[in-house]
Amino acid sequence: MAAAVRLVDCHCHLAAPCFQTDVAAVVRAAQQAAVSALVVVSEQAGEFQDVVALSERFPGFVLPCLGVHPVQEVSPEEQRSVTLKDLDAAWPLIELYKDKLVGIGEVGLDFTPRFASTDEQKEGQRQVLIKQIELARRLDLPLNVHSRSAGRPTINLLKEQGATKVLLHAFDGKLSVAMEGVKAGYFFSIPPSIIRSEQKQKLVKLLPLENICLETDSPALGPEKQHLCGRGPVEILVKILLTKPAMNEAGVRSSVPVTEQENEFERVTGLAERTWNLSSYSFKKYTDRLVAIGKVCCLLEGAVFCSVSSLLRASATLLRKLS
Repeated sequence: MAAAVRLVDCHCHLAAPCFQTDVAAVVRAAQQAAVSALVVVSEQAGEFQDVVALSERFPGFVLPCLGVHPVQEVSPEEQRSVTLKDLDAAWPLIELYKDKLVGIGEVGLDFTPRFASTDEQKEGQRQVLIKQIELARRLDLPLNVHSRSAGRPTINLLKEQGATKVLLHAFDGKLSVAMEGVKAGYFFSIPPSIIRSEQKQKLVKLLPLENICLETDSPALGPEKQHLCGRGPVEILVKILLTKPAMNEAGVRSSVPVTEQENEFERVTGLAERTWNLSSYSFKKYTDRLVAIGKVCCLLEGAVFCSVSSLLRASATLLRKLS
């Protein structure tokens, strides 16, 4: 009998303020959706104790990473490039909690112009990353790495500094640069935003399957261009998105896309038309192609969507008509 699939979210922000009112429900839903662990990262020293507290509250399930992100939040409306001074508060806490950690992160470079428009800002980020690479090597811990708009500089710096245990999260660089990371033995975690990112779709086709991990980056990088925090019960956890060749290689014979709301109907049937050479039209004309009515508990960015009774009744009615 085949072993049950267990999922690990390799990069998420469970300590984000929007999760705190229902964090137990988020964790419970993840466990029920066959998720075996959440690797929870931090961005600044102010989050460290919250991340560690979550790991103590959910031992063996929440796995903590502490690190200083290349972009620091001054206020919800203002962010700035990191400086070496930002490490002052972080260092003592990382030393205090080092035996509890599974990694150092979220660290890296972010050369987005609004955060790092000058050589001085970019060099400041490099120096902060170098310090954290040295720390990870001393503690023998992997690095959970951010590299937005800085794919080549990030991989080059990691290699120059002798980093060998590296997960590049949501990598947005060139495919040729990603392959340099593969040659160095680095891993790449893919978020649900792959469904709206041509770059990431090309990336997963190129990367060896053994170098690919899954992440949500929740509450960011969901399938829609928005954060889902603050929208009542969080309707999320992870969709595994594999290319057709990768699924064939893994022995998957077919996939069953499902929908949760009307505005997804065209997208799902359009995907079928493009990928599996099927055709579609309006909802009633979709019925000859449907195998079920419903939803899947999957990993998108937090908890499981609970269908209301009216939707269940409507689904049951439609199923009777189809049978």
